[in-house]
Amino acid sequence: MPSWSEVSTAIAQLALAQTPAELHGALCGWLAGGGDDTPDWLGQVMADATLPQPPCEGVLDHLRAASVDQLDDRGFGFELLLPDADVGLSERSGALFDWCRGFLGGFGLAAGHNPPLSDEGGEALSDIARLAAATPQDDGDDEDEDALAEIEEFVRVATLLIHGDCVLGPRHRQQFN
Repeated sequence: MPSWSEVSTAIAQLALAQTPAELHGALCGWLAGGGDDTPDWLGQVMADATLPQPPCEGVLDHLRAASVDQLDDRGFGFELLLPDADVGLSERSGALFDWCRGFLGGFGLAAGHNPPLSDEGGEALSDIARLAAATPQDDGDDEDEDALAEIEEFVRVATLLIHGDCVLGPRHRQQFN
């Protein structure tokens, strides 16, 4: 997975308005909703056909490939692209909420109005939507740090659950037919 700063630089070079977290969230939402893993993913995920295709073997192409591999990993190795732990709580929580907003947009574009979500998957998506509407707080204490870590883990697992409902489940059903 490329680093936060590498993705930030690639975004700036393309003059995109998204943060690294929001772009990664949108990509993961797109993939979790059943969107195609294609070289022109950026225009599809951002709903802007005028966006250039990310350079092959470039940072954003690596981000796409790593995200696809992590979502399909049966060892649950999926990670959110968020700032490092040495960044303040406010910036990290803001990035997590950006990630959730991006996820919702990408998921909605790929999955449409009636995604094949289980009850748990529907609840997880609703929880991600609530987080997307949240605003970061000022820097807090160790208890706030622990709470943010728990929320990050929840979003990670919720994303895997939604991906399982919309992509892995239908893929496995097709294999048996």
